[in-house]
Amino acid sequence: MKKFEDYVLLVNNALNKSVPENKSVVCDAMRYSLLSGGKRIRSVLALEFCRVCGGDIYAALPFACAVEMVHAYSLIHDDLPCMDDDDLRRGNPSCHVKFGEAFALLAGDALLTLAFETIMNAPLSAEIKVEACRILSSAAGFEGMIGGQELDLLNENKDVDAKELKKADLLKTGALIKASCLLGCAAAGASNQMRGAASVYAESIGLAFQIVDDILDATGDTESLGKPAGSDKAKGKATYITLLGQKQSKELSEELTQTALSSLKIFGGEGYFLRELALNLLSRTN
Repeated sequence: MKKFEDYVLLVNNALNKSVPENKSVVCDAMRYSLLSGGKRIRSVLALEFCRVCGGDIYAALPFACAVEMVHAYSLIHDDLPCMDDDDLRRGNPSCHVKFGEAFALLAGDALLTLAFETIMNAPLSAEIKVEACRILSSAAGFEGMIGGQELDLLNENKDVDAKELKKADLLKTGALIKASCLLGCAAAGASNQMRGAASVYAESIGLAFQIVDDILDATGDTESLGKPAGSDKAKGKATYITLLGQKQSKELSEELTQTALSSLKIFGGEGYFLRELALNLLSRTN
């Protein structure tokens, strides 16, 4: 989609300016992880929800960049030997393989910190920027992404039911996706009704995104995925594949996508891009 590509170019240009080149090992490691590809789904969601809610996407750009910084930090830390111990990310050596564990840890910490500095530099009111910090910090913290990662670790080599798995995935993957949508709403000063629709959309595509990830991990190959295939099974992780099987997992992801599409009615024709995005995420192959 051309609009998606335009958003990605806008975000990548801004991210490229956010961390200086060749200033330090930590900065090099930050740039390596932040700029080494990635789908930019979260930042695109922030910009598009700002637009459909009547806001200025350029004013929301720092919020979109901040989400990508938090996402990059989380991937650096997830790949560390003490966590998932993955040596490959986006088809390249993981940050700790390239720069060493200590510098990777610092790069992740620095990206997390930079995210909030970036929010505060947005050309928006202090009230909106404070709200944005609250949204993102909550999504990244112990009741959000970190809480989901904790549950993910605790669920390894353990029988879990669908309720427990959904809770972990809504936090681990869904929290930051939801924050992205709500940051766009905040930048635009969206109504409560619009924010409610954004929340339903985000939770639905966030869970569908994780289910598709589980399917791809079980059925894809390392070259196509850009990360080790079959790693969930090797680590004894509970997934929708292990719980429901491939067919039911696919059906559930399709149901969730339909819920996401239904939530966009409030935006009328303006919601077209978000509808296409949800369908593309459902059919992705990496």
